[in-house]
Amino acid sequence: MTNLGIVVSEFNYDITSMMMKRAEEHAKFLGAKVIEVITVPGAYDIPIMVKKLLAKKNIDAVVALGAIIKGDTSHDEMIGSQLARKLMDLSLESGKPVGLGVSGPGQTRAQAMDRIDDYAKRGVEAAIKLSKKM
Repeated sequence: MTNLGIVVSEFNYDITSMMMKRAEEHAKFLGAKVIEVITVPGAYDIPIMVKKLLAKKNIDAVVALGAIIKGDTSHDEMIGSQLARKLMDLSLESGKPVGLGVSGPGQTRAQAMDRIDDYAKRGVEAAIKLSKKM
């Protein structure tokens, strides 16, 4: 059984709270156990808590959940790019998988709502599949 940690952004919580619910349901469906869930203010804040969870011996993999929505500037692109890079770095440094369940950047609120299931499930599936290969 794969033991998962999940870090979820509170920003756009109407969307990310549903992502969290879908991720937990999908983990259970796939036979994984969610050991710990940590909420953070925004997507930018996800990596520091991912690092904390990756350091725990009872966590096999971590899933990052968030929704980065396009605003009036390119701020969303910067957040999305740096977030993905740092999550990849943390995975490589720790030797444990980090599933990317963060939708965006460049999406509208409506697109983010449409992507809740897909991104939550993809993040969980990637984390579980990779942890079984480690």
